[in-house]
Amino acid sequence: MSTQSPAVVVDGLTLRWPDGNPALRDLGAAFTAGRTGLVGANGAGKSTLLRVIAGELAPTGGSVSVRGQVRYLPQQITLQTDATVADLLGVRDRLEALRAIEAGDADPRHFDTLADDWGIEERARAALGTNGLPDLDLDRRVATLSGGETVATALTGVRLSGAEIALLDEPTNNLDGDARHRLYDLIASWRGTLVVASHDLELLDLMDETAELRDGALSVYGGPYSAFREHVEREQAAAEQALAAAEQKLRTEKRQRVEAQTKLARRQRYARTDYENKRRPKVIMKARAGEAEVSAGKLRGELDDKVDRARDLRDQSAERVRRDPQVKIELPSPGLPAGRRVAELHDGDGRTLVLQGPERLAITGRNGAGKTRLVETLLRPPVTAQAPYATALTDRIGYLPQRLDHLDDGATILETVRSAQPDADPEHARALLAGFGFRGDVVSRAVGDLSGGERFRVALAAVLLADPTNQLLVLDEPTNNLDIVTVEQVIAALSAYQGALVVVSHDDAFLSRLGIDTFVRLEDGRLC
Repeated sequence: MSTQSPAVVVDGLTLRWPDGNPALRDLGAAFTAGRTGLVGANGAGKSTLLRVIAGELAPTGGSVSVRGQVRYLPQQITLQTDATVADLLGVRDRLEALRAIEAGDADPRHFDTLADDWGIEERARAALGTNGLPDLDLDRRVATLSGGETVATALTGVRLSGAEIALLDEPTNNLDGDARHRLYDLIASWRGTLVVASHDLELLDLMDETAELRDGALSVYGGPYSAFREHVEREQAAAEQALAAAEQKLRTEKRQRVEAQTKLARRQRYARTDYENKRRPKVIMKARAGEAEVSAGKLRGELDDKVDRARDLRDQSAERVRRDPQVKIELPSPGLPAGRRVAELHDGDGRTLVLQGPERLAITGRNGAGKTRLVETLLRPPVTAQAPYATALTDRIGYLPQRLDHLDDGATILETVRSAQPDADPEHARALLAGFGFRGDVVSRAVGDLSGGERFRVALAAVLLADPTNQLLVLDEPTNNLDIVTVEQVIAALSAYQGALVVVSHDDAFLSRLGIDTFVRLEDGRLC
């Protein structure tokens, strides 16, 4: 742990959503200069905590103390479709002031805004070039950028700001391999206080400390994620062993209580027989019976106390064992014949790639290559057959877009899933959502209040409720925002899916485990 004065201190931090549901409960922690990886399951509150530190959300209890300028990169940056590149860089006001002055407008407010930063446009363009985006127009809107270009631009803005405190929420989402390694290099040389919420294992291993948000508590470990995981595994092995011993102790105490109670009952039966047969004087037998009853009561109390202590020990040991909630994703069979043609992909060289039956296709390529535009033509055919484009040969398509911006933020989780099949039994929808980790009153939460990983699970649940079942699933960067455990569960579900699958992803580890039949790289409009 660093001995420097903390740049961020949260004390008793509590936040409740407008509907009364708790988001953060009595959190306490301090973040010093250096790099801290913030980890936790989807919905644990990582994004919410960063938003509170950044000043976007006001806590309902406790306090947040921040020393220095803060720059925040939100997880849902790609949803800010009306923002420009200059907005993402944080230079729009200064850039507009500079342009107004150069156009002859001598209004003093322009000079105040510019603050003598006459080289802002050149610095902004140079920063973009350093981050692999040399040709990006500063006035270009996010809606026209790929997800990777958007995130890379926003990251450039964080560095350009020179803020003492940087908060990054899933910064490697959508980034291609080159962009990720540029980010890793940037993180390795970072100065100041950096807090990164991420599920990217390679990125998390660049951290100095690991902070875990779990079960409403925030704990900080002095080391990168791999060391933290080793620590947790050792701790959990000891906790599992202690729990097994405590359960064995409880079983032993219960058995000994039964045996002792059996002996007592036998003695009492013998005593009643002696009394009935009048083998001893009545006064003596009554006195002994009273003593025996007191002794038996005392013994029963002692035995019950031992069982209660053993049960308490078992319960305390169980609390130290992690029981992560399981997401059970079951994809129904679409009944797709092996020879059925499902889709065709066409490129600029006249090449056509046919997807048929339950085949699996992965599309890779650099940020901005056009991967998302290509798969979107499966749902919205282009006005002109300008390559590359795709043709869908089935109308039973389930599509999860990269931005997940097709969801209505004002709708509840249950409403969103039921909208996919309005005639479906509400209880069936609730049962499906329970399998995705949304149980009880949680299904009444608004989609706009969900984390990125939770939004993905809601979107996937809606796709699965389609009737008839989709024959083709199209997933654009599906591992964005998903925690490590959920990625494992999505892999297991997709591995068992019997329909056709098209996946756009930069996550090589994820693709390697999906049983992909064909890998295609998109370069300059060609399928390579």
